Amino acid sequence: MAPPLRELSSVCETEGVFLFRKNLTTSGNCTMILQKMNDSKMKGELGVNPNMEFAIKTAQAYNAVCKPLCQELKLPQTAFDILMFLANNPDRRTASDIVEFRHIKANLVSMNVDRLVKEGYLERRAVAGDRRKTELLCTEKARPVIERGRAVQNAFFARLLTNTDEPTREAFFRTMEIIGKNLDDILKENA
Repeated sequence: MAPPLRELSSVCETEGVFLFRKNLTTSGNCTMILQKMNDSKMKGELGVNPNMEFAIKTAQAYNAVCKPLCQELKLPQTAFDILMFLANNPDRRTASDIVEFRHIKANLVSMNVDRLVKEGYLERRAVAGDRRKTELLCTEKARPVIERGRAVQNAFFARLLTNTDEPTREAFFRTMEIIGKNLDDILKENA
């Protein structure tokens, strides 16, 4: 079974995404090569490198499926993204976390957090032991919005996996887990 979506759109905003491609060698064996996103020799239908195009299309599709809910709630996409980030990542509760992990500019985070607080979806709470930090907590009023947002996210993720069978999905998630561990190792080695 596929894990629930945890802010898939943030993947689109992360720098340094790589794409694995199968490349047939002259001997006919398949080898995996790593191709950095900014290979400017290749252009897709959006006029950018196909690796970047995948990230752009993912973000555009995610925003498109969120749009009806955002319009109904009269929330900008960025405010919705902040609310969902806080709900889906309870260990990340500060504006700094949003800036760091969602790559949303600080001024936009500040403006949208103010709006979410004013509309009753978030509350601010001082962090014990560090008067400089403020936690952002989802309120009871936010609960139905979060539930609907998660339903939209899960439907989006399920739609991405349409036309794939269970073995393909299992291999994909296994591969993503291995890549995640490899990324952790690389970060530790280069800290």
